[in-house]
Amino acid sequence: MREISYAEAVRECLRQQMQADDKVFMIGEDVGLYGGAFGVSVGLIAEFGEDKIMDTPISEQGIVGIAIGASLLGMRPVVEMMFSDFTMLPLEQIANQAGKMRYMFGGKAKVPIVIRTPGGGGIGIAAQHSQSIEALFLHFPGLKVVMPSTPYDVKGLLASSIKDDNPVMFFEHKLLYPTRADVPEEPYLIPLGKADIKREGSDITVVATSFMVQKSLKVAEKLSGEGISVEVVDPRTIKPLDIGLIAGSVKKTGRALLVEEACYTGGFTCYLASEIAKHCFDFLDAPVLRVTGLDCPIPYEHNLENAVIPDEARIEKGIKEVLG
Repeated sequence: MREISYAEAVRECLRQQMQADDKVFMIGEDVGLYGGAFGVSVGLIAEFGEDKIMDTPISEQGIVGIAIGASLLGMRPVVEMMFSDFTMLPLEQIANQAGKMRYMFGGKAKVPIVIRTPGGGGIGIAAQHSQSIEALFLHFPGLKVVMPSTPYDVKGLLASSIKDDNPVMFFEHKLLYPTRADVPEEPYLIPLGKADIKREGSDITVVATSFMVQKSLKVAEKLSGEGISVEVVDPRTIKPLDIGLIAGSVKKTGRALLVEEACYTGGFTCYLASEIAKHCFDFLDAPVLRVTGLDCPIPYEHNLENAVIPDEARIEKGIKEVLG
């Protein structure tokens, strides 16, 4: 199997889905000639033309509005929102319109729209371009929320998201784009709502999302040399959530540490901790702990940014605290 990057896996999926279905198209700021803010769509406009790769004015409300309208007429738009922070501009359209229309029309209207967007910090672009706001979208019925952590997962999950008849928020961490792994060339699907055990272990379960999965795997490898067996679970989609697999892992190990980059207050792991308490209470040998970003805007300065975002040292400390 050949090795490609996370960004290349996204591009390959987009190409394959547009080749297979004339209803699939891409729309966003600078996605055409420029190839997107992170180069994901480089070359696609030369292959598919401006009717399939649509550059837009700088209007997030306009982009999402066009995509919702197109989806209601049978198209399958893939929106690229340049930074996840910008999804707060069309939030009314996403949460009140796209998320509710299928329900309000008794299932007769479908809104098969995917909003791809880079989230997270770590590259020095400050407080308005580095947030992890995925938990915001958990609150709105009708939306699905996907957070792939590997090149293999991002291709299969994006394909499933494009084929889904519901609106999908699809978060791609900026620092994952250059990561490389084995990815099949042929199209394939990974079902939404199915978690994955990235590393098996017996002493503690670490549930991590997005780029935190990669950091948690490094810590697990390090601690294996100290005789600590860490199981790393990646939800992959945080809505719908595969609580069955996660709870099964926690019941096996008896301990859980939850890791996310988002701010401590109101993050996804708040909800996850509640679900683990509900499903695993009698199996827990220690309180469930969380390692998260600080309740602070992401600083521009490199050292301060790194202090806000969870690193391997904080994850290791959390694991050892749960283990006692």
